[in-house]
Amino acid sequence: MSTALPRRPRAIGSAPWAFSFVGAGLILAATLAFTGGVGAGQILSTALTFATMYVIVGLGQMFVITTGPGNVDLSIPAIIALAGTVSMVVMGESDARIALGLASALGVGIAVGCFNYALIRLLSIPPIIATLSASFLVQSTAIAYGRGLRVRPPEGFAAFATGRVLGIPYLAIATLVLSALMAVLLHRTVYGRSVSAIGQNGRAAGLAGIRVDRVRFLTYVLSAALAGLCGAGLSGFSGGSSLNMGEEYLLASIAVVVVGGSSVSGGRSNVAGLWGASLFLYLLVTMLNTFGVGAGLRLLLTGVIIVAIITLAGGRRGERA
Repeated sequence: MSTALPRRPRAIGSAPWAFSFVGAGLILAATLAFTGGVGAGQILSTALTFATMYVIVGLGQMFVITTGPGNVDLSIPAIIALAGTVSMVVMGESDARIALGLASALGVGIAVGCFNYALIRLLSIPPIIATLSASFLVQSTAIAYGRGLRVRPPEGFAAFATGRVLGIPYLAIATLVLSALMAVLLHRTVYGRSVSAIGQNGRAAGLAGIRVDRVRFLTYVLSAALAGLCGAGLSGFSGGSSLNMGEEYLLASIAVVVVGGSSVSGGRSNVAGLWGASLFLYLLVTMLNTFGVGAGLRLLLTGVIIVAIITLAGGRRGERA
């Protein structure tokens, strides 16, 4: 006589990434019900644009968090500010220098990523402290380099950053391609599998022959490079760089990873959930604005709802463990 337990039916909990999409859908439905369906297309198109920025920085943060507890990159906002400023200055409002400007944004990110890991590895500073300390230095560099000036992007780059095809932003399409590449990197390459293995058990990964320090170094560089790319894209979309344009991405880059279904303790992550979580965050703010909620109460409610979602999602993942 078999003693096997009956199989539980599959549910949202069996696909962590689906949880964020369901939440985004419910919030969108509530918003459209309040407005009577007016502006649905505009809301979705705008949501895709802003969600794109969350996804770009979330991809990098996801790899960092996947490497295990305590690993997080808090230098992302400062990198966005510096890379945005440098890229716009390098482009010099010339379409012929767009590629060079994007390369400079990536270069800024790579340099900061190397510096971050140097603080972590050589000085044995915890990642949270190291990346936060680096952010102050990077932000100061951005202030000194940009001198408060707002350099406009080239017309061609601005047209791409703000353009749409069939209501879908070009940036969203490009970021979807980037997401697919990052999914392949995470799940189909030695590097990606090493990241997950380190997050599950760093010591065991080292004993299995994985070069833990090298993988972690590449991960922090990848996170910073993607933040630099986001800085360039955000500058093109907003009509120029500014020193405070990265502020909202400090906690958002972490929230989209966790709300999207990745484990905050490391070892398990997914790319698809980043899109659902990013749409969730933007649509949540849109809903509260539509309801006429004041700025202070809006921030409070946003924080409470995000914490509730993270707790609920984390609890479901804990039950499956």
